[in-house]
Amino acid sequence: MAIKMNKEESVFRNELICTIDAKSINIEYTLVNLFMLLRYNGQKPRQLSRGRGKTLIEINHLKNALGVLENENKVVGYSDNSEAIEPWIRNNFVNMAYRGKIDKEKVASLRPVHLESYRVRNASVARDYYSADQVYLMLSANPQVKDDLKKFLIEGWDATTDMLNSLDNLDIDSLGMLNIIPKISPRFVLDSATALNKIEPLLKKQAELFCDDIRRLLVYKNKIPRSVLVDYLKTIISFHMSLYTQKLVHFLPVMIEKGTVNIEDDWNIVIDTTDDFESKVSTYAIEDADRLYNSIYKYIVATFKINMTLEYLELNKDNSENLEKALRELKETSNEKEIYFRVKFNSLYKDLDEEDKLLVDDITKYEETYFDKYLAIILNTKSKRQLKEYRGMLANLSQNNSDRGFMAQGRSKKHPRRFVMGTRLLETLVQIMVLESQDDHFITRSLSIEELMNRIRERYGLIINGITEQRFRDANVNTHLAFKENVEAFKQKLRQIGFYDDLSDAYILQKVRPRYPLN
Repeated sequence: MAIKMNKEESVFRNELICTIDAKSINIEYTLVNLFMLLRYNGQKPRQLSRGRGKTLIEINHLKNALGVLENENKVVGYSDNSEAIEPWIRNNFVNMAYRGKIDKEKVASLRPVHLESYRVRNASVARDYYSADQVYLMLSANPQVKDDLKKFLIEGWDATTDMLNSLDNLDIDSLGMLNIIPKISPRFVLDSATALNKIEPLLKKQAELFCDDIRRLLVYKNKIPRSVLVDYLKTIISFHMSLYTQKLVHFLPVMIEKGTVNIEDDWNIVIDTTDDFESKVSTYAIEDADRLYNSIYKYIVATFKINMTLEYLELNKDNSENLEKALRELKETSNEKEIYFRVKFNSLYKDLDEEDKLLVDDITKYEETYFDKYLAIILNTKSKRQLKEYRGMLANLSQNNSDRGFMAQGRSKKHPRRFVMGTRLLETLVQIMVLESQDDHFITRSLSIEELMNRIRERYGLIINGITEQRFRDANVNTHLAFKENVEAFKQKLRQIGFYDDLSDAYILQKVRPRYPLN
């Protein structure tokens, strides 16, 4: 069925809801592009050509830069170990697209360890599909945290003089990059405006929670190696992107039903910490993952409804107040709106051939209003692709089958997707949980296992021991055994990452202790 639609109807992505285009998201590319947005306060500079119309940065450019640094006596041993330089650059210094495929392999960007990392990147390769825009938007919920993050990431570099100004707190990778970048001399120009600074995150409380987690991690900036802290930031950013998107999928249809963005946050999921696809608690973790994936279609419908309403009201997608107006309009019925979509439907319908008219009749025969008829045509044309891509994107944002993530899936249909807790994610969350606000600063304190699980539940909605949950109030013996097994596995995970030791049989002494004490 060939149906001509205008641009607003064919584009699903709506910045007022979520800026991310549903594709395969690489968190490394997200961070590199986020650093660029932080550097230019939400704007995206255009990378200029390197001469003769070429913009692509290759491995040879990095190798040549090291050669120049050796001539300036800033690098030692390049000439004597030239055969080892390229493997080192590939494996430790840059992100490679299509790694291992000789005919397709390309440099994507420098590894995101310093704010200036964005300057050596191939924009056409290191695509983030607007995921960095979403992170920047979430950081805007607390401008002070955004500024603090920028200051931490740019440490050691003077943006005005474009030179190193301090070696304090810099790791060796950042130092190497900051010496190489000026030798490659990438050039940028700002020639486009941005609406990012005009839009507020739809889930404001979730964005504020994200900012608070970033603020807490930055407390450690003088206590732990820079590379470790950047890795924590990478983990928590990926985690919150997934949380935010999952909550959007859950809440957007509710917002349309209520006619407002102000709704109660009742979202929660069961986390399987056992690393066993056939554990007793996996049943509940699988059910929650199924509920998420079964809700995607409703989310797609809700988004198209909002897009249609914004077009009807002639409102742009650059002002968060317009979303509230669209939600209020969707709650109401009006003759004007029905007439508007009847005209659009009839205009579309009359240009179809007989075969397509029969198909449209079949699609719309159960719809009572022209708004719903027009929506049904859009969904029939666009929803299948969006459904497929969102399923993949959610797994991707959740770092599926990764120790940084909280989603896993077996190789066979016998082991479907479920929510889990990766060790690196758990380590990052524990570093946040052991911090306690005191006056105008943070201190660390030990937590019991119960305290830690309760904090994770209250803060993020992740259920490890669900016995006290309302949803399991009628739980049988098997459910109790499942959560008991889950708690023991959770303790074992904490032992693996060095936060928990059973030093005594005395229950009161069994604590999760901070790795980096702050007083």
